[in-house]
Amino acid sequence: MHALTDAWAAVNAFMASGGPVLFLIAGLTFFMWTLIFERVFYFNKGLKGDVQGAVDQWEGRSERKSWGAHQIRHALISRVSEKIGDNLDMIQACVALAPLFGLLGTVWGMINVFEVLAITGGGDAKQMASGVSMATIPTMAGMVTALSGVFANTYISRKAERETQLLEDHLTMDH
Repeated sequence: MHALTDAWAAVNAFMASGGPVLFLIAGLTFFMWTLIFERVFYFNKGLKGDVQGAVDQWEGRSERKSWGAHQIRHALISRVSEKIGDNLDMIQACVALAPLFGLLGTVWGMINVFEVLAITGGGDAKQMASGVSMATIPTMAGMVTALSGVFANTYISRKAERETQLLEDHLTMDH
C-alpha cells in the first residue's frame, strides 16, 4: 500500500510541475484514447455483424444489375462506411489539439517565469526553474499525446479503408 501511495504522490508532483495545462492535456489524452479503443472494439466485435447484415440484404435481392439495384448497393455501403468511420474525425481533432495544448502550457510557463523576473529581478532561481518546468513539461506531454495518436489514427484509418473496400468487394453485381 505504501508503494501505491508513493506512486500517487509522484504522479501528483509531476502534474503540479506542469501547471494547469497539463490537466487539460491529460483529459484530452484520456478522451482520445477512449475513442481509439472504442474503434478497435468496434472493428473486432461490431463490424462483422454490420457487414453481414448488409451482405445478407444484398444477397436477398433477386436482381442486382439495374440502376436501382446499384443505388441500393451504394446505400448499403454508405451506411456501413459511416459506422466504420465514426469518431475518426474526432480522433484526428484530438491529435491536432494536443500539441496546441502543449504550446499553451509553454506560454503559461513562460508567463510564470516573466512574473518571477518582474517581481524578484531574477533572484529566485527556484521559482524560475518551476516556471521553466511549467513551460517544458506540457510541451513534451502534448507532443507525446499527438505522436501516439498519429500512430493509432493511422492504424484505425487504414483498417477503416480496408474494411470498406472489403464490403464493396462482397457486394457483387453479378446477378
